[in-house]
Amino acid sequence: MIGISGVRGIVGKSFTPELALRFATAFGTLVQTPSFPLGRSPNGRASPIGGATAFSGVPPKAVRTKGEVGKIVVGLDSRPSGEMIKSAVIAGLTSVGCEVVDLGIVPTPTVQIMVEDLKADGGIVITASHNPIEWNAFKFIGPGGAFLNAEEGRRLLEIYQRGKFKYVPWDKIGKTTMDDSAIDRHICRILAFKYLSVQKIRQQKFKVVIDCNYGAAGELFFPLLNRLECRIIAIGLEPTGQFSRLPEPVAKNLSELCETVQRERAAIGFATDADGDRLSIVSDKGIALGEEYTLALATRYILSKVQGTVVTNLSTTRMIDDIALESGVKVIRTRVGEANVVQQMQKEKAVIGGEGNGGVILPEVHYGRDGAVAMALVLQLITDSKKTISELAKGFPKYYMIKRTLIVKNVAGFFKKIEKKFFPAEVDHTEGIKLNMSEAWIHLRASGTEPILRLIIEAKTKERLQEIHREITTIAHGADTVIC
Repeated sequence: MIGISGVRGIVGKSFTPELALRFATAFGTLVQTPSFPLGRSPNGRASPIGGATAFSGVPPKAVRTKGEVGKIVVGLDSRPSGEMIKSAVIAGLTSVGCEVVDLGIVPTPTVQIMVEDLKADGGIVITASHNPIEWNAFKFIGPGGAFLNAEEGRRLLEIYQRGKFKYVPWDKIGKTTMDDSAIDRHICRILAFKYLSVQKIRQQKFKVVIDCNYGAAGELFFPLLNRLECRIIAIGLEPTGQFSRLPEPVAKNLSELCETVQRERAAIGFATDADGDRLSIVSDKGIALGEEYTLALATRYILSKVQGTVVTNLSTTRMIDDIALESGVKVIRTRVGEANVVQQMQKEKAVIGGEGNGGVILPEVHYGRDGAVAMALVLQLITDSKKTISELAKGFPKYYMIKRTLIVKNVAGFFKKIEKKFFPAEVDHTEGIKLNMSEAWIHLRASGTEPILRLIIEAKTKERLQEIHREITTIAHGADTVIC
């Protein structure tokens, strides 16, 4: 799978050392082309460590001087295949003269922040995020700390396919260094956010359960909560990569977390995926709220402090629109994929954005989905509101949602049948098809991470949700389609 979310596949089958080596070499070649923006020109924003400067988003174009080499930051999640893939990545990058900064096992957003702080020319994260353990993948980061946009991704793929790599002679091969400051830098950046009252959170002495599922997030979540003086109960803290549940932090995968929160009478439970960029919440009642609530809660808090545009994708709950309406601000929706959301956020100077999969993007910290940022914002919201997370969740308009995957032989024909069935719904062709109705919406699109179609339905009542789902299921069966 090659798309806006990077390159991913099953290790030993579609995702091999040869593929890893070739893509890393292509990326190293790309970042050292004269037309690719350099990571050497800061925008003047103060870094929380050492008084250095850093920039967010895409930096201004700069001319690469003769002999200047690219600096690439590399990090990985805890999957057993990660070290093997990392060896191929470092070989590919150094073969074209790049300097490599190896962070070891860290969350994806930590790599993004380090690209900024080190003024690097790019980064590669070796992670398949929410995919099962047999998968692995690359996420490619540009010099601003954000993922490559569609055009940059197209250029990378072109270099990969043509194989026109800029290999260097033996005495120009790049060097590799380790950097163990990444987690501290990340935590300092979060705690420095101007609307986070660290002392007030500390006074609450929150009892928090975290489920890191033996992924990379434990390396960040535990010390951050410790700095906030929370009483921490951890599940799957060590980054062994031996996942005890499916990595995607959706409600059906969080039974152990729910039971632990209830048994320990904790204030809240947090769960994440393998690379820590998504966050799901379990209430003080031991109930999984669903990953759609994470962005909704974070947005409500930010809009209580500052007014501004909110950006999210087409597949995210209408709760975001309701929250924005309360504050008198607009919501802009994009194609699914973090890079798409970030690009629009930069354009609109949005105050917050993200995706309904538990991904929160707070530009004053950095332009990337960040589970640790989301966690801090939710704790601050609980602190300021003097309400439990259950009470806060009840304060949102109620919607009901179904998420399904489909395997479709004739996609175009299937889409036409769906449009006809729900006429005169407003049709949006930005990505796949989205049908907007007053009481519900339907979104059908190709997945960027798996060879399937994704179906999301949201409605104001359970009855309407089930009715729409039955109608789509009937059409699907008639079109020789499999619904998973």
